[in-house]
Amino acid sequence: MRDSWTPRSWRAFRAEQQPRYDDPGELEKALGKLASLPPLVTSWEIERLKSQLAEAAWGKRFLLQGGACAESFEGCRADVITNKLKILLQMSLVLTYGLKRQIIRVGRFAGQYAKPRSSDTETRDGVTLPSYRGELVNGIAFDQKSRRPDPWRLLRGYEHSALTLNFIRALVEGGFADLHHPEYWDLDFVAHATRAREYQQMVEKISDSLNFMETLAGIQAGQISRVDFFCSHEALVLPYEEAQTRQVPHKEGYFNLSTHFPWIGMRTADPGGAHVQYCRGIRNPLGIKIGPQMTRDWLMDLMEQLNPEREEGRITLIHRMGHLKVEKLLPPLVEAVIDSGHPVLWSCDPMHGNTETTSTGVKTRRFENILSELEMSFRIHHEMGSFLGGVHFELSGDNVTECIGGARGLKEVDLERAYESLVDPRLNYEQSLEMALNIARSLSLINGGG
Repeated sequence: MRDSWTPRSWRAFRAEQQPRYDDPGELEKALGKLASLPPLVTSWEIERLKSQLAEAAWGKRFLLQGGACAESFEGCRADVITNKLKILLQMSLVLTYGLKRQIIRVGRFAGQYAKPRSSDTETRDGVTLPSYRGELVNGIAFDQKSRRPDPWRLLRGYEHSALTLNFIRALVEGGFADLHHPEYWDLDFVAHATRAREYQQMVEKISDSLNFMETLAGIQAGQISRVDFFCSHEALVLPYEEAQTRQVPHKEGYFNLSTHFPWIGMRTADPGGAHVQYCRGIRNPLGIKIGPQMTRDWLMDLMEQLNPEREEGRITLIHRMGHLKVEKLLPPLVEAVIDSGHPVLWSCDPMHGNTETTSTGVKTRRFENILSELEMSFRIHHEMGSFLGGVHFELSGDNVTECIGGARGLKEVDLERAYESLVDPRLNYEQSLEMALNIARSLSLINGGG
């Protein structure tokens, strides 16, 4: 079937979560321009990531995926981008120390400009308009002009992705000097943590280890390779993905060159739908979100559709059950994959299944529930002879106040102070680093302390 596949094949299938553009001709003009622009990533970067994900599935590496729930064009700023990379790098250093494995750093950035919605429309005070679907599609302001799906936003999304990737590559190629020194880490929250001394000792040991490596090898820890950071986004708006999908010289098949690592969300994971049909034909590694509704048969159908050749590194299953459901719902799916023999990398997204609404109508997540789902997931995989080789967070490198709890003990009232997300609540800088410290500790205990 792959021989007959083209980037346009999805158009013959049912496509959920797509914007309804009122001028098809205008859309095709925008897509024609987008298709003529240079790719954002390269096929050899994509293949390098796929090989690393295959190693993670065998326990030789560990995947850290994190970033914004939905990027904004406004957030395409040097300070915002730098802070995202800083927290991902610091988390990866903590995980490297605790897990004794190399970390694959994948950002939810440079393309995460679209979001699925539960309804096509939104009504306020008797006025009904299209739902906000992310800046790739329309604006968040509740007026007719802003909410109109604008095909030229696809070009703006490409431009902001290119600007973001250009700056990221410059940063990582130049190195993040001094991130390994604890005096440059914002660790004030450690004083409030129940295991404060344990955290402090871990950070001090990380610093000592990095200093030793520098002395021995004569290089700085911040001097990392250009593609040590990969980008990812949900492959949601299919015309955008199609326009950046192309063949490259001397390689078989098609690559989505708008991102290294696209994923399929639960709302678009229909084996007979357009999103699965599109993703079936690209050679990128794929993420598949797995929620409480997922069944064994559904999952096996997806696996056969998306990876019939059983290529290692091709599929990452990202489960998001919620801390109250994970013990019941995850084991049957792990068992099904083991029985099928499909090679997969398992990753845990402990964010989406733990979203709740406060008494004042604000969406939030509790740190302890996020951590609880993570710890249970690690234990379940370990007890079943499986391996949880990755984590997936919605996070910010800034000290926003969108999730409750953590060492600072953020409460509902604190959400008013710095709630900046346009869609879903994110862990802030301190909560993200504390989460990494907890993961390192938990896995050390599961693995017998080493």
